[in-house]
Amino acid sequence: MFKSTLFLLAFLLATTPLPAQSQPPFARGHVFFASDFEKSDAIKEWSGPGALDCGFQGGHVLVLKSPTGQGGGGAIAVRRLPVEKMRGYVVQVSARIKAENVSPKPLPYNGVKFMAAIVADHEKTWPAAELGVGTFDWQKAVFRAVVPEDAQQIDLVVGLEAVSGAAWFDDIRVIAWKPPPGDGPRVSTGPVYKGHDLPRLRGAMVGPEIDEEGLRVFGREWNANLIRWQLVRLGKFNNPLDLAAYDRWLQSALKKLDSVLPMCEKYGLRVVVDLHSPPGGGITGGGYAGSDRGLFTDTASQRKFVEVWRHIARRYRDSRAIWGYDLANEPVESTAGEELADWQGLAQRAAEAIRAIDAQRTIIVEPPDWGDPSGLRELCPLSVPNVVYSVHMYLPHAFTHQGVGGRGKSYRYPGEIDGKQWDKTALEAALKPAVDFQRRYGVHIYIGEFSAIRWAPDGSACRYLKDLIDIFEAHDWDWSYHAFREWDGWSVEHGGIPDDHRRAVVPTDRENLLRSWFAKDRKPGGVR
Repeated sequence: MFKSTLFLLAFLLATTPLPAQSQPPFARGHVFFASDFEKSDAIKEWSGPGALDCGFQGGHVLVLKSPTGQGGGGAIAVRRLPVEKMRGYVVQVSARIKAENVSPKPLPYNGVKFMAAIVADHEKTWPAAELGVGTFDWQKAVFRAVVPEDAQQIDLVVGLEAVSGAAWFDDIRVIAWKPPPGDGPRVSTGPVYKGHDLPRLRGAMVGPEIDEEGLRVFGREWNANLIRWQLVRLGKFNNPLDLAAYDRWLQSALKKLDSVLPMCEKYGLRVVVDLHSPPGGGITGGGYAGSDRGLFTDTASQRKFVEVWRHIARRYRDSRAIWGYDLANEPVESTAGEELADWQGLAQRAAEAIRAIDAQRTIIVEPPDWGDPSGLRELCPLSVPNVVYSVHMYLPHAFTHQGVGGRGKSYRYPGEIDGKQWDKTALEAALKPAVDFQRRYGVHIYIGEFSAIRWAPDGSACRYLKDLIDIFEAHDWDWSYHAFREWDGWSVEHGGIPDDHRRAVVPTDRENLLRSWFAKDRKPGGVR
């Protein structure tokens, strides 16, 4: 086992929350913690095997070394941060880091660690910088983290996990990036803007390969009234920052959407245009470009993002089928460059560009990071009209994604999952940030994605989906299941055997569940 005992002990021990502070919010840039390791006792602030060494631009740095042949290797140092001052803030954490002969990562989250371990009442999170292996010279690493208002403990973690080699750390800073959102004014004191006059929009996400027969089945036979259409860049491409190549892909993707919109009108399906692959997005493990990397580290990609939405708004200004524009799928701003817009600012710019062309179309905004409900704690409503806010619900991931990629234990729902009891009450607690956001600001919530892998044991997926939909309906939320006739792992038309890729002859319990809700749908524009 790698030597991270001190880290594990520090992480598991939580302190009691202190009373809320009455002082005014700290300004952006306020320093919660900083160390350049020049003080003679700087090493005493850290628990673990670290030592001082000569390093970046002279002076002293913290070095951690993990020899080979130690059962996986590892050397971790931990520094407790002042959680009572940081609650509710988005913080930016930065350092200078270099590495030498770091061995390959056994798992993606291993390797050189520069991470915050945050313990709150209902969750634990581990925001971190993405760092390579092998040998690299001094580079600046930056990540951002949301500190929940009920945070009990925050540890800054540096070093090596499950690898051998050496890593040096210098000029570590933890600063305030955004203050707590506060109550703020309600967006509207009148009726909540939903962007449609139907009792509910219920449907599913679809991939760009779906054909007219699939749309007919979904819209006419199943009676769904919504699809979330992915503008997703699949396959392999060498340079996410090649914006000319991005433009060529986008034009082909929009031509496909052009051909589909008349079919959607025909079958009574409203459309969410989901920019699944914004400019500069990195290639994810799923083989598509996501809403991260270049979008938050490259100025040209941010300019292109606004231009893309200006172009889409002009192209579809008169479309009757489109309900809304989902600005970016699951934005990940934790690696944002210091001089670039964060997601709040970039979404505002894109929304203003759309509003200059189309005053009415619904704009849909997901929170960082990954569209998780907890991200609404750091998002503020945009200062443009007709905005709906969206979250994705896959919690707990150990259940919903079990077996994806061939890893993970088998879990049933309800039950103990990854050390915590999960049932409908736990799901309601996980979705509470969306309920709070809706009530605080007087806005509408749309669940853009939710799912559970079809081979979850003992009918668990259906029970999980039923509890979620009951919660959505109780709060008057529109929703789209992930996904219809995309990857069969999420398909409700397929049974529970992973290697059986044929649609079930008899409808599954999950299909029957969705269709029972779709049966309640009304269609837009008099479509029957």
